[in-house]
Amino acid sequence: MNDNQTIGILKGLVIDGVNKAKSGHPGGAMSSMDFAYILFTEFLNFDPDDSQWMGRDRFILSAGHESMLQYSMLHLMGWLPIDELKKFRQLHSKTPGHPEYKHTKGIECTTGPLGQGVAMAVGFAVAARHLAASIDSTLFGHKIYALMGDGCMQEDVTLGAASLAGHLKLNNLIWFYDRNRQQISGSIDRATSDNEEMIFKGFGWNVLKIDGHDHNAIRKALTDAKKSERPVLIIGDTTMAKGCATMEGDHETHGAPLSAEERAKTKQKLGIPEGEDFYCPDSAIKHFQRGFSALRSKALAWKSSVADRMKDAEFKTNWNKYFAKEDWSKLTHLTWPVGSSIASRNVFGEVIKQWATDIPNFMGGSADLEPSNMTGPFAKAVGDFQANSPKGRNLAFGVREFPMSAIANGMALHGGVIPFDATFLTFSDYSRPALRLGAIQKIRVIHEFTHDSFYLGEDGPTHQPVEHVMSLRLIPDFYLMRPAEARETQIMMQEALKISQPSAICLSRQKLPTLELSASQEADCRRGAWIVKDHAAPDLIIFATGSEVSLALAAAKDLPKMNTKVVSLPCWELFFAQDKSFQNRMLHPACKQRVSIEAGCTLGWQKFTGLDGLNIGLDTFGASAPMEQLVEEYGFTPAKVVARITEHFKG
Repeated sequence: MNDNQTIGILKGLVIDGVNKAKSGHPGGAMSSMDFAYILFTEFLNFDPDDSQWMGRDRFILSAGHESMLQYSMLHLMGWLPIDELKKFRQLHSKTPGHPEYKHTKGIECTTGPLGQGVAMAVGFAVAARHLAASIDSTLFGHKIYALMGDGCMQEDVTLGAASLAGHLKLNNLIWFYDRNRQQISGSIDRATSDNEEMIFKGFGWNVLKIDGHDHNAIRKALTDAKKSERPVLIIGDTTMAKGCATMEGDHETHGAPLSAEERAKTKQKLGIPEGEDFYCPDSAIKHFQRGFSALRSKALAWKSSVADRMKDAEFKTNWNKYFAKEDWSKLTHLTWPVGSSIASRNVFGEVIKQWATDIPNFMGGSADLEPSNMTGPFAKAVGDFQANSPKGRNLAFGVREFPMSAIANGMALHGGVIPFDATFLTFSDYSRPALRLGAIQKIRVIHEFTHDSFYLGEDGPTHQPVEHVMSLRLIPDFYLMRPAEARETQIMMQEALKISQPSAICLSRQKLPTLELSASQEADCRRGAWIVKDHAAPDLIIFATGSEVSLALAAAKDLPKMNTKVVSLPCWELFFAQDKSFQNRMLHPACKQRVSIEAGCTLGWQKFTGLDGLNIGLDTFGASAPMEQLVEEYGFTPAKVVARITEHFKG
């Protein structure tokens, strides 16, 4: 068995998997196969017996539609049974249509939305580079490889992430661009005439152009890339569906199975015995695994080195900063005087400044909004992560919201650091695809979104979020937090640390009065809701979040003829995860007069107020004016809230 024969068998697995599923993408997988095979068998450093070994190189299939390429590799590695390849794209299989993190052994991240894979690869590289500088450059000298296609190259998130990677000189990052020039609708020449070599050189990357089917050229490019002092883009000019009998270069192979005739002729051309489906002899597996003994030795040496060095107290202390079991009970608790006023964004800034000491692997930054997101004190405390200062933990992301959040996802996936990012809430729209992909992967990234309502004022409707809070609540497995005051903000931030899923903390620019929370109220708050003003037999309940909690309290004082209960709901997701007893204590189902107040869209609050309840919010875009004028204009004063409640429940 030789390389070309083994590659033919791998391509046969791709063809058969797509054919059996009656859907999939064989063309790109076949054009990328030469590079992937050389990488996996000769360059990729991994432990054949431990897919989670921290010292491994990472491989990210950004062109996630080529998933059968990776599944065929994983089968020859011994990590994925052949029966799973036969269940490609079927319910509960280990071979979904696009690779899924934690679902299939050997998959580093969920990909499919084009461009996000390479953007996450930048996050992997940032985390690895920081660990190399902070712990040991040999132990964390691994490389981050990503395979991308023409579609990835056309997505803007790719270029934003590449620009930052070039600036940071991430020399542990290697992208292979499988440039087969075909996509679903036809030739890419219909849509682009970019000079990728010039673009990436302008970003500060080293660029290598090769024949993507020439094995020696691939070997040389990978060898040179590993020595580079900058990130590397290898442009491999390839042929779509390389190896097909009559359809090489045909865009029709991009997203559909081959016909029966084409499949039979192609498999014959590839050297697969007639009539054999999912053909994979032991000789091919043995040839693929020829380097496994050396890989095992490298992994064992790495692990032995760590074990030996852990005997040194200083090294062990440093290692544990990044990899010890987390214990959040020792976090510093900041305090603010009851009755004082402070914007919740300022609270965030004060807390993360303290976390710079409390959590030595807390790492992140803002999309060019440090003075507004209040991340400046953290940046000053930890220093910028730059090419010449990789120990720094503040990332100056620039105005790159989507790449920022995708990079933060990659940092979380790599491990060793706890990432956060920050921007205005209205710009969460830019980040949203990455927020969604983070939720799908259930990875912990803390997203700070400030300027959370029309109270922003003069910047006007473009910067005043209206639908954003409710829209983010729609993302499954995503925690939306909108705290009412200082202690609530700190509590929500602490809970976000404990959740192994992404969270968004939406914070005010304007000052909010600090409330008094008893120990029991604080415990309730950690569960997503707490009673700010109680009554044993209420005939009115007001539910609110964020800045509107203090408004609800003020309105309640002006409703002397109503027994009013006020409930703060900083996190619906936490609340709905609680038992019915807790939920009923907050909701008080016997009370039928129910009101919600939130400075945003009202759709969704009906689950708390019912069809006959009153939902006070903002279902129109805002306007440019001082905050004091907008409060009156939109009815967010105690007097106007009281008037609406009185009118609604006058019967």
